[in-house]
Amino acid sequence: MEEEKMKGREVVVTGMGMVSPLGAGVEANMEGVRRMRSGIAVHGGRPPGFELFGAADGVSMPGDIPLKLRGQMKFLNRGSVLGFAAAVEAFRAAGGDVSDVDPWRRALYVGSGDLTSVGYEFMYPAVKEATAGSFDLHSLDSAALNDAALTGVNPFYLLESISNNLFSFLSAYLEFMGPNTSLASLSPCGGQAMELAAAAVSRGEADVAMAVGCGNWITEVPLFELGGLGLLCRGDEGPVGFRPFDRRRDGFIPGEGGAAVFLESAERAEKRGASVAARLRGWANRTEFVSGDSLGVPDRVGLGVVEAALGRAGLGPGDLAFVCGHGSATRRGDRSELVSLASALDGEAVPLCALKPYTGHMGAASDVAEVIVSIEAARRGFVPATLNFGAADRPFSELRISGSHVKSAGRSFLSLTYGLGGQSSAVVVEVL
Repeated sequence: MEEEKMKGREVVVTGMGMVSPLGAGVEANMEGVRRMRSGIAVHGGRPPGFELFGAADGVSMPGDIPLKLRGQMKFLNRGSVLGFAAAVEAFRAAGGDVSDVDPWRRALYVGSGDLTSVGYEFMYPAVKEATAGSFDLHSLDSAALNDAALTGVNPFYLLESISNNLFSFLSAYLEFMGPNTSLASLSPCGGQAMELAAAAVSRGEADVAMAVGCGNWITEVPLFELGGLGLLCRGDEGPVGFRPFDRRRDGFIPGEGGAAVFLESAERAEKRGASVAARLRGWANRTEFVSGDSLGVPDRVGLGVVEAALGRAGLGPGDLAFVCGHGSATRRGDRSELVSLASALDGEAVPLCALKPYTGHMGAASDVAEVIVSIEAARRGFVPATLNFGAADRPFSELRISGSHVKSAGRSFLSLTYGLGGQSSAVVVEVL
């Protein structure tokens, strides 16, 4: 591979935050991963097929919200609350003080792709009430539906639904007023937020940056949408049915969460004596088009982005301790991803893992959360287990995928994420 070593300032991770169905806080999540526990569970009160998901508990807002911002809290959607909690943890873990940095040199990039409030969240309880809980549309009482729907409409649904729902509140709270954007490309936008944040610091446009991913895919409308796209696991086996890279895979189980990393220049981190968890060695973002007229996954999703990220890092596949894959557990998606990874690894026996069965697919939050878990796992010297994995399809039987934790060798890993339509993002990280 031609070395295209990344130029610019060195970018390091000095703070991390995470909220997921495994718990609130990085330590709680790592304890769940260490014990190979899943936060996915069956939740009652939903139609059959929509009761299985990962829900986050124990999340609370900090008590130091300025008075001028408290009135805006009611506009935050569920995904934004989770993302905000993760961002606050990351900020505090990094020291909680950026007074030495001009607000215009504090960057903020938020990936949401959140489906919490799409303007129709009132319809599910309204239909439930109008059918006396049966969801049998043949017995639907139209007058009762109208009454229930009209009284259930949230007057703030437009503000809750916009993609920068978290961004505006978090930016004001932290006073991060430099380079920024809010992304909404669903699965890969958490990774894209991290890439943009790292690039802002590397290019000297910012001295500190926060990258946040948040997502809620467990409310009623997203569940029906994801189910209609054929992306969800059948769920008849419970949480163990979520099997990334396994030959028996049949889709993913959704979840909700938030994750954030605090990035800064290595120079600033050293000057203030910060504890550095890792450095970002390379990153890349690509689009691979799907042939035909379908909005799906290309034949070799992520291949170009993996090669580009490794090239920018100045590393070959043999330098990696492991690869954390996207692992959506869809038939086509996993096949395409494994074809790409097998090609990119070029025969190197690099372990692969997929982490979504621990939490459920949290959309943009999963991108950042998987980097955090991978950092902590690499620091502890192990490759996380791919929960529920038994055996891969025959063409991929030689790939090193394990249903249990294995010891890792090396300090660098690559994390890959992609979404429908061919967008993909990858980052190469070295733990310190």
